[in-house]
Amino acid sequence: MRTRVALFILCLTLLLTALPAQAQYAVRGSSNRATGENYRIEIGGYLWNPSPDISIASESLPGILGDRIDFVEDLGLEKKTFKQLRVVLRPGKKHKFRFEYTPIKYEQPEGQLRRNVVFNGILYSLALPVATTLDWKAYRFTYEYDLIYRDRGFFGILLEAKYTDVRAELLNVINNEFVHARAPIPAVGAIGRVYVAPNISITGEFSGFRLPEGIDENYRAKYFDFDLYGTVNFTDKVGAQAGYRSFDVFYRVDQDEGELKLKGLYFGGVVRF
Repeated sequence: MRTRVALFILCLTLLLTALPAQAQYAVRGSSNRATGENYRIEIGGYLWNPSPDISIASESLPGILGDRIDFVEDLGLEKKTFKQLRVVLRPGKKHKFRFEYTPIKYEQPEGQLRRNVVFNGILYSLALPVATTLDWKAYRFTYEYDLIYRDRGFFGILLEAKYTDVRAELLNVINNEFVHARAPIPAVGAIGRVYVAPNISITGEFSGFRLPEGIDENYRAKYFDFDLYGTVNFTDKVGAQAGYRSFDVFYRVDQDEGELKLKGLYFGGVVRF
């Protein structure tokens, strides 16, 4: 995936550089910006239907190793749709402050384990039905600076602070155990947009971070985020979007660790002011 992202960024940069540069020096008020690029505030709402790949391990008691529990293979977690909120504040042409909130929650009132597992130091037997809850709140705070800005596209860099808040719970007639982990993760990335028509654009962005091993044995983290989407702007104020999003998160906090991967299509709309 990194190769595809690098090729996308290279091609986009070359394309934007080749666009007529005289628009950069146009008199203010005579801009020929594409439809949808004249705004100060943008608010977007989306429905995302990703395929889950989620595993968590927890060791609450010394010496009792927790199993790595696959929430799809071991617990039969099913695909579902989530809502997502995005807000962009744009104080200047090349400057954007972005906020994103994705509440992800899986609930399975009754399921059957496919093997015995140890969770939080407690044995859960496959002979007993188990209720599963996974509550994952993903926050994203981003500053975007567009290094290259043209009337028909731009290329910029991203500086981010991501915050992951995960709570997993397993419940049967004997035991009720949960694990709760919070992990702040910094990230850097790039974004590019090209208008294939005056009101239709294609945007791609990638951001990520991996904490090198050996810095702190009790804390490890990685976060890779890829987003590719198209936008149809009906006016400067209203548009529709559809795209593909991929989250890849790993965390380790003390004796708890988890890996959460979500990939899938989404659609939604934006309003601008």
